[in-house]
Amino acid sequence: MSMPALFKDRLSIPVIASPLFIISQPDLVIAQCRAGVVGSFPSLNARPSGTFEQWLQKLSSELTDKDAPFAVNLIVHSTNPRLEEDLALCVKYKVPMVITSLGAPTDVFEAIHSYGGIVFHDVIDNGFAKKAVEKGADALVAVASGAGGHAGTLSPFALIQEIRSWWDGPLALSGSIATGDAILAAQAMGADLAYMGSAFIATEEANADPAYKQMIVDSSGEDIVYSNLFTGIHGNYLKPSILLAGLDPDNLPESDPSKMNFADLSDGKKAWRDIWGCGQGIGAVDAVVPAAKLVEKLAAQYAAAKARIAG
Repeated sequence: MSMPALFKDRLSIPVIASPLFIISQPDLVIAQCRAGVVGSFPSLNARPSGTFEQWLQKLSSELTDKDAPFAVNLIVHSTNPRLEEDLALCVKYKVPMVITSLGAPTDVFEAIHSYGGIVFHDVIDNGFAKKAVEKGADALVAVASGAGGHAGTLSPFALIQEIRSWWDGPLALSGSIATGDAILAAQAMGADLAYMGSAFIATEEANADPAYKQMIVDSSGEDIVYSNLFTGIHGNYLKPSILLAGLDPDNLPESDPSKMNFADLSDGKKAWRDIWGCGQGIGAVDAVVPAAKLVEKLAAQYAAAKARIAG
């Protein structure tokens, strides 16, 4: 097991709250960090571009070393017009942790390393994991089947065992994790941390439509649809939201991956507003609660699971 030094004595449970498009914003991130889990958000959530610097100022001033660190998710893709600008602000404000997605260029990693920051890179298979480490990633997020938003198709057992066959550095696991039991299970199979997001959508601080939050409470794993129609990349979405948009979730057409365009996200126009992403683990979510209460529940479940296994 390999936990980054940045996390030492700052986590109540081994969890990174994943960056959620539109939903993650400073109030949620602060609540997560104060509760003892890494809070994160995509830089593109801060719109217009000047807002990102304001968010970094707020997080830097309100969080302390007693809180869990926060992280920024950078979309490293040719269609993201703000990558260079947002990366420069991460360096300026010395963002402690950056999560990179969709691309792993060495210059981005070097920029974060220049001030002592660490980089987690999310991957859906072992090949991408090796490329990320070769280019300088400090840690990996294994995004397995069942994860919310953009997700892979591999079983978490298969993905973790393949990565752990050669990588002994920090490793987080994503995919249907919504209980303290699942957090412990992730560690048992070889991950250092759980990487979970969907349960945090149903929190009071989340910047989500109340109907979205309630849909998560009312839904379960069978209500999740895997499709690439909406962004060009395969991901998991709530079936009821697809129905409300007038589409047939059982007969969705395939999309051309080349249609993926993160320039749309930078000005707020994207299918995510109408088609709601979510992972398969939401059967465990039974109420909309403050983020701190969710973390408290996860911590109790985690401790109980440990005690149960210890016999």
